[in-house]
Amino acid sequence: MYVFRAWHSMPDEFHDADGHPVNAVHGYTRFLCELLERVQPEHIAVAFDASLTSSFRNTIYPPYKANRELPPPDLERQFVQCRAITEALGVHLMIDHSFEADDLIGSTVWNLRAQGWRSVIVSADKDFGQLLGEHDEQWDYARGLRWGPAGVLEKLGVHPHQVADYLALCGDSVDNIPGVPGIGAKTAAALLSHFGSLDALLDRVDEVAFLRLRGAAACAAKLREHAEQARLYRRLTRIALDAPGAESADALQRRQPAADQLDALCEQLRFGAFTRSRLRALAG
Repeated sequence: MYVFRAWHSMPDEFHDADGHPVNAVHGYTRFLCELLERVQPEHIAVAFDASLTSSFRNTIYPPYKANRELPPPDLERQFVQCRAITEALGVHLMIDHSFEADDLIGSTVWNLRAQGWRSVIVSADKDFGQLLGEHDEQWDYARGLRWGPAGVLEKLGVHPHQVADYLALCGDSVDNIPGVPGIGAKTAAALLSHFGSLDALLDRVDEVAFLRLRGAAACAAKLREHAEQARLYRRLTRIALDAPGAESADALQRRQPAADQLDALCEQLRFGAFTRSRLRALAG
């Protein structure tokens, strides 16, 4: 997400030694440097998507993310360079062709929670709300906002364990998941508040018509008609917890940066003096 943000926000005046655009790499590197300087984490990982079309979700639902344009070659090249910067800074890199970055993060959070670790997920993506345990946090770095499980309830009207069900009901236009027709965010939250889960809602769908909801009878009819689609959508909205994420905190321990590799990248990417000095300082 931070690479895409840099691609769209940074001016296109930056080029590498071969003349290719590197505006996204410059923006991402500035972000990663600032994060490392500010937090000085002992354990950290960055997850990348391998592509927009290769995850297991595309196999079970081909329209998944089909509304998004594939990255142009100039951006694809920069993803590779961002991964190189990440590794050269001693940060653990996660990427997989069957699972998305969200799944790698989710599986890592899940694995480490079982070992007594708490996690901070640096992203504004609402999908990550489903991962937050009692002591975890989500951090929208750009806006300077942090929240835990209570913040998920405040933002979406549902608890973390209900987020995947919520998105399955009301849909997620960003990922091209339509949801159940006629059920918006407020109705989805109200239904889950009453029934607790998507499964309970669909098992007791006859009760929906008697709830104090606007258009309750029509809502019940839509749920009956689209029950199987809702279950399918939840397979898309639920972050996988069995992906090949980090299995222990040791894997996330920040390594000594590779100074020679950073120097070579600085030359290839034509970083300015300020970014070079930050990278050297981080390399110690």
